Amino acid sequence: MRSNIQTIKQYYKLSDRDLFNNQPIISREALKTSNNERKMMYMVGVLETYEELIRQMLNQLPTPSPPTAGSKQNLTSGSAGSSGSDAASNIRQKLKDILERVQILKRKHYQEQAKLLHGLGELKNIEVNNIKVQSKALVELLVLYEEASSLPNDVMRRRRRRRQTKTKTHLRG
Repeated sequence: MRSNIQTIKQYYKLSDRDLFNNQPIISREALKTSNNERKMMYMVGVLETYEELIRQMLNQLPTPSPPTAGSKQNLTSGSAGSSGSDAASNIRQKLKDILERVQILKRKHYQEQAKLLHGLGELKNIEVNNIKVQSKALVELLVLYEEASSLPNDVMRRRRRRRQTKTKTHLRG
């Protein structure tokens, strides 16, 4: 993957000054937490962002033109040098390879988080200006509010139990 990225970087001809300006496109701040669940949630969002970004890069590449009689002759005669469409075709394949690796990683290790992120995205699409939606949401609020209120207590109880178990185990050993 590293060599594919290097080749793609050369194709786009961006200066190192533009690439390495200490202003990352995707922040790594969320990865500094020790909570792996949060890291995995963040990473699925990062992977989805890269999927979208790479698809956009693929769409922006010039479309490969069908080979003409003259281009077939050049290929068989062994002439050196690659045209712009050959370079774009090479970049297209490298981008597809990277996209496939990102998708496989996401599918193998981040399915649950992807479902949750998708569900969060659906919350953004709720029609908050619709009176029927507003009324129905208010009816549902009570149950969801109770769940939201009890969740932090459950988390704290689990943490306390874990600490107590560690302390008891440590005292025995």
